[in-house]
Amino acid sequence: MRSILILVIAGLLQAQDKPAESKPEPREAAIIPVKTLTGDSFDRLVRLLNVFNAQAQYSGDKNLRSIVVYAPKDVIEQMRKVVNELDRPGSEAAIGRNIDMTMTFLKCSVKAPAGGAAALPNDLESVAKQLRAATQYKYMEVWDVVPLRLQEGKVTEQSLRLPGPTLPNGLFPTANIRIHPESVTHKDLGRYVRFEQVKIGFRVPMSTGQFIDFGLTTSGDFMEGQKTVLGKVSGTDEDAAIFVVIALKVLD
Repeated sequence: MRSILILVIAGLLQAQDKPAESKPEPREAAIIPVKTLTGDSFDRLVRLLNVFNAQAQYSGDKNLRSIVVYAPKDVIEQMRKVVNELDRPGSEAAIGRNIDMTMTFLKCSVKAPAGGAAALPNDLESVAKQLRAATQYKYMEVWDVVPLRLQEGKVTEQSLRLPGPTLPNGLFPTANIRIHPESVTHKDLGRYVRFEQVKIGFRVPMSTGQFIDFGLTTSGDFMEGQKTVLGKVSGTDEDAAIFVVIALKVLD
C-alpha cells in the first residue's frame, strides 16, 4: 500500500513539473490589396513574402491584384505592412528588368521635301506603309534615332539635341524625354512593357529667338519586338508632323 502511495505522489509531482502545452494561435483569412505593382513586379512582391512561409499560407493573384492570407492576426498585420512598403514605385519589388528601347522620330509631310526625302531603313518601311494608308502624309524621313536603356519600375529622363542647323542666335532644336516603365507583363502573344507615362517635349527655335514647343504624352502596354507608333506630334505646319516610333527588348 505504501509503495502504491509513493508512486501516485511521484506521478503528481512529475505532472506539476511538466509545462502546460501551448495552444496554437487562432488563424484567420484576410485579403491584402496591391494597388501599384503589376506584372513581374507583382510576382517579385509575392516572392519577397517567402519570409513568412513558416507562419502563413498565402496566394497572390496578379489579375485581381490581391494577396489572400491565412495566418494569425499579428502575422497578417506584419505582411500587410511589408506589402504597403513594397507596393510603390521605386521599391525593391518594383525595380526589375532592364529594357532596351529605340525611339525613332519620323518627319512626315504632305509635300516632298526640297532635295527629296532620304530613303527609310528597311525595318521602318512597314511602319511608313501603315502611316501612308492611315494619314495624308506621303513623304517620310528619319529625323533622329534615340537609344535608351530603361529599368522596370524606374523613371528615366533624358535631354538631347536634335539634328538641325544652329541658328545665328546660337539656338538649336532639342527634346526632353521622361519615361516610366511600370512593369513587364506576359500575355498570350508575348511580353509587353506597361508604361505609366511616356512624355516627349520638343523645342524648335525660331530666328526671332523664341521657341515653338510641342510634344506627346501617352501610356499603355507595348509589345516587345514590335515597332509601335506612339502617336502624332504636330508643330505649326499643318502639312507636316512628327510621328514617334518605338521598339522594345526586355533583357533577361
